Amino acid sequence: MHCCAIQSITLSFLIVSVVGVGLADNQPADLVLHGGKIVTVDADRPQVESLAARGGKIVALGTDEEVKPLIGPKTRVIDLAGRLAVPGFIEGHGHFVGLGHSMQILDLTKAKTWEDIARQVAAAARTAPPGRWITGRGWHQSKWTKKPAPDVEGYPTHDLLSEAAPNHPVLLTHASGHALVANAMAMRLANVDASTSDPAGGEILHDAAGEPSGVFRETAQGLIYRAHSVALNKLPAAKHRAELLASIRLAGRECLKHGVTSFQDAGSSLATIDVFRALAKDGKLPVRLWVMVGDSNARMAAGLARARVVGAGDNFLTVRGIKRSIDGALGSHGAWMLEPYNDLPQSRGLNTSSLRSLRETARLAIANDYQLCVHAIGDRANRETLDLFADVFKKHPSEKSRRWRIEHAQHLHPDDIPRFAKLGVIASMQGIHCTSDAVFVTRRLGERRAAQGAYVWQSLLKSGAVVTNGSDVPVEPVSPIASFYASVTRRLDRGATFFPKQKMTRQQALHSYTAAGAYAAFEEDIKGTLAVGKLADVVVLSEDIMTVPEEKIRGAKVDLTIIGGRVVYEREQE
Repeated sequence: MHCCAIQSITLSFLIVSVVGVGLADNQPADLVLHGGKIVTVDADRPQVESLAARGGKIVALGTDEEVKPLIGPKTRVIDLAGRLAVPGFIEGHGHFVGLGHSMQILDLTKAKTWEDIARQVAAAARTAPPGRWITGRGWHQSKWTKKPAPDVEGYPTHDLLSEAAPNHPVLLTHASGHALVANAMAMRLANVDASTSDPAGGEILHDAAGEPSGVFRETAQGLIYRAHSVALNKLPAAKHRAELLASIRLAGRECLKHGVTSFQDAGSSLATIDVFRALAKDGKLPVRLWVMVGDSNARMAAGLARARVVGAGDNFLTVRGIKRSIDGALGSHGAWMLEPYNDLPQSRGLNTSSLRSLRETARLAIANDYQLCVHAIGDRANRETLDLFADVFKKHPSEKSRRWRIEHAQHLHPDDIPRFAKLGVIASMQGIHCTSDAVFVTRRLGERRAAQGAYVWQSLLKSGAVVTNGSDVPVEPVSPIASFYASVTRRLDRGATFFPKQKMTRQQALHSYTAAGAYAAFEEDIKGTLAVGKLADVVVLSEDIMTVPEEKIRGAKVDLTIIGGRVVYEREQE
């Protein structure tokens, strides 16, 4: 073919691509990335050198020469200099406001012992007015270098905490969010004593004398949280809103720093969603939010229809999921198991929401066209949830998958693994949980159950299930790189590998953080892959995580975060 004819075809391709997204002619792009390795996660064109965006969407992909004609005098041109660019990461399950809030209280994640935490609380008490609540999050008894003494079932008692802050109520949330420890003053304010009964789905741990030890599991946490709420409710409404907005700003900043362009928020109240809507309307949401409503059945019955929204604020806010929890967490012995815990044989965990209540939530989801997203960690919790979903789908058939989700799906009975694909249920998992929890998983479950059903990503994928990825922040840092590394290596800090047959390939791991996340939110037509017509949400990395040796993956940094063709984060070069 004649050279001019080839050039003509190339130009025609570009014009067709541009017109395909609604532009009348081959106008200059707002942004062009060139000179790099752009992995699109799109099977039709998996890798290109250059990308052009205009009006917030991708208008061209190809070689540098193919995209060069779209560079105009006002186009921002970024030379990737060989770096890797991928679709913007989709945080598949996290707590957006919780992330921002966690950055404003005591960070207990780095404590090595219970004494370390008591020292942090004592330091806070020295500067806080008497009577003010001291709060923190992130402790985990299974990750300390020594067992607390005294202890109840391996958990600390409140004595050291009460000595550290005798004049302040103290509330310290477990890393999982499924337990807390309170000091004596906090328990007095909550009217908790030896006669206080366990609420349904929760446990108050007691010491040898029968007194509350200070540790509250699952729904029992509500006893302390309600006392804390009394103090919060005395604050002016303006201060509440200011603190919420501060949490949103902080969370947004942290997400952008880590390349998260879309965030699937695992449960916000209808009141918080109203704030999200106002910010979306004014163009002030820092990242794209896909939100699950986390509220009571009664309030949802009244508010779901009004709350539902898809693509508000130029695709920055969608509210079309509902979040419920059927059990607790493995780390706090709250995950609901088919068999007793190996290290706590008197317990099979906790069912935190009744099946009757969940069935009512399912009815509301069907009536209002929401996805139902159920937190289920233990194998009993996952089985009960799958049974409930199967029953609802049978009674309310649909030609298309409803894409209901199980959030976490961490520990499965082998018989239930193929049911995800069969029912079209999304396995919304978090790679980092595997390596973070591995230090105690086998202790909790035993070798057999851990091998057969703990974080069985590859088994789920081979069965045809859709597996998404995330961090469950603030349980873990909101770092796609950390979860990607955990997903492809399952390697622990001490060097061991946790059941390596379940590792993801790098392609599977990237897919789980991009295209799978979009599919799990009914957003695959606008995001998750880099293709003409889709949102120009892109992340540029300092290392090629698809090819570098495994030990270098964790060192990768986010150099640029791009949302809608606009650079919203740029790392300062060292």
